[in-house]
Amino acid sequence: MINTVAWFEIATDDPQGAEKFYGGLFGWTFSTDENAAKGGMDYRLITYPGADGPQGGVYGTGGKFPAHGVFSVVVADTAATCAQAESLGGEVVFKLLDNPNGPDFAYLRDASGNLFGVFTPPSAPAGE
Repeated sequence: MINTVAWFEIATDDPQGAEKFYGGLFGWTFSTDENAAKGGMDYRLITYPGADGPQGGVYGTGGKFPAHGVFSVVVADTAATCAQAESLGGEVVFKLLDNPNGPDFAYLRDASGNLFGVFTPPSAPAGE
């Protein structure tokens, strides 16, 4: 559903450690996101016990970003949401549009400096 929290992410330079910690604490399981891997990104999908599919991910930063936990909101148009956030006093930290390996997404800061994400799911192929 558009404009709702639909994903969470844990970013760390120690994704194996995150798997051990959160898997041991909550029983979460992890699998490689093959599409992200094709683009050279270390991203592991998180599935809750009893869930039908993944609900979040662990991003292996390789030390390029500080460790963080962030929620993400599904939006109709990532680029338009970035522009609107800036007009409201927010900041676009990073954005990836026309992503061939997954959804368009961006990290934003609200007017108070809080980090969050937005993403637009890829369109379904014609005929689906």
